[in-house]
Amino acid sequence: MKIIALYLPQFHAFPENDRWWGKGYTEWTAVKSAKPLYKGHIQPKHPLDGYYDLISDQPETFLRQAEYAGEYGVEGFAFYQYYFTGKTLMEKPLDILLEHPEVNIKFCLAWANETWTRAWYGLKEEILMPQEYGEEKEWRNHFLYELRFFKDERYIKIDNKPVFIIYRTFDIDCLPEMREKWDAWAREEGFDGIFWIGGKTAGAEEGRKGILDGQYYFEPGYTLKHGLTGSRKLRYNFGTLIRSIRNRFPWNSEKGDKILERRIPIDWIYEGITGRDYGKNEYPGIITEWDNTPRRSYKGLVYSGASPDKFKDALCKLNRKLDKDSFLFLNAWNEWGEGAMIEPTEEKGFAYLSVLKDLKNSE
Repeated sequence: MKIIALYLPQFHAFPENDRWWGKGYTEWTAVKSAKPLYKGHIQPKHPLDGYYDLISDQPETFLRQAEYAGEYGVEGFAFYQYYFTGKTLMEKPLDILLEHPEVNIKFCLAWANETWTRAWYGLKEEILMPQEYGEEKEWRNHFLYELRFFKDERYIKIDNKPVFIIYRTFDIDCLPEMREKWDAWAREEGFDGIFWIGGKTAGAEEGRKGILDGQYYFEPGYTLKHGLTGSRKLRYNFGTLIRSIRNRFPWNSEKGDKILERRIPIDWIYEGITGRDYGKNEYPGIITEWDNTPRRSYKGLVYSGASPDKFKDALCKLNRKLDKDSFLFLNAWNEWGEGAMIEPTEEKGFAYLSVLKDLKNSE
């Protein structure tokens, strides 16, 4: 399997975040302020190599991460990209990557095409940056913006087609027309089109035929929403309800004595992932751990029982199922605010990365 790790570029300050969340806010702000919510809950967690800045600590940070990825068996990074009809956010780390061809890592782009809201804090109604798609003029501008990445020698391509990932294809009504134009423009630039990969997420399913070349499972959201048995959903929802009612009692609110409302065994997620059959160009997703309480506190979700051994078992099962050239999308290299990272930590060192290395060496 070719392991592609999703990569979050949020670890630097930029004007919009300063305005929306406070001056100097980055993902590290939430990570550093996390608190343990139950016995044995390890928070905050700490990067083994320190709290890097993806602008000021460059190219050293990319060079170090690329070295780790190459040594331990990560094929490449899928960098989240935030493009809003000509407006970009968090684009500077990717600009830096292009400026430093010595960073030895394959990469592709994953367009996170959601409207930005205050959802991290439960305020979904407040829109920060709307996502719109426009018409041919806007599609052309977007394509030209991406073209400089597509032309980079490190960019991941299949059959001379740059891989372009879209998180929520079902939100783009004009995608068939947009794809037709992009493919034509790509051929004019010497490619054989674009290799389009859409996300299978916790949201709606993409029902249109013929507009994607592949799909990847965004985990753990897909399995939590679509892959649990009825009895497990009932247990999960009932437990969440009971704990949320408990948190509403006035004396708990006044004392700040609130408990984590959502917990679920990671075994349920791994069983869903490894028990599923995958068709041609259907790419599984996987996580090491998950704990988004740095972002959402007691309203967060923790997948309990995670360990390198369970991660290894799940990978071995997938490896027996999939073609050797299949992609496996790992969520994520550095999603620290969601506790979904394979990047080395002070708490567990290289334990999860070593699983990938062992798997690679056993082939």
